[in-house]
Amino acid sequence: MVQAKQGDTVQLHYMGKLQDGTVFDSSRERCPLQFTIGNGQVIAGFEQAVIGMKVGELKTARIPMEQAYGPHREDMIVKMDRSKLPSGVDPKIGQRLEMTQVDDQTSLVTVTDANETTLTLDANHPLAGKELTFDIELVGIV
Repeated sequence: MVQAKQGDTVQLHYMGKLQDGTVFDSSRERCPLQFTIGNGQVIAGFEQAVIGMKVGELKTARIPMEQAYGPHREDMIVKMDRSKLPSGVDPKIGQRLEMTQVDDQTSLVTVTDANETTLTLDANHPLAGKELTFDIELVGIV
């Protein structure tokens, strides 16, 4: 039977869990995830876990943070004066915002603290610093 390899476009179902078993994402209620191995469309550790799988195979893969979203970086946390926000915007803790930087690039940030004068914004991916576990089922190689 054919095994998934670099350059193959694969279709699979997955369930992503944190170390405590909390499910953070699953494709089971959606169409299978499709990507080409080697194109960097998914995190490195996930891509590596799929290599060598056969259609119909089930696998559980533990992905260390270095092969997932990397470590949680303190230099990606900033305080911002509320006066710099557009009028009418009142972010709440936990809210995700899209911010435009000075070079016109956008980034997603999470509000981690807020008071009357400042906001603390975290530009780390929400899964940064975490080891992830994926239950993977390869459903096709196209």
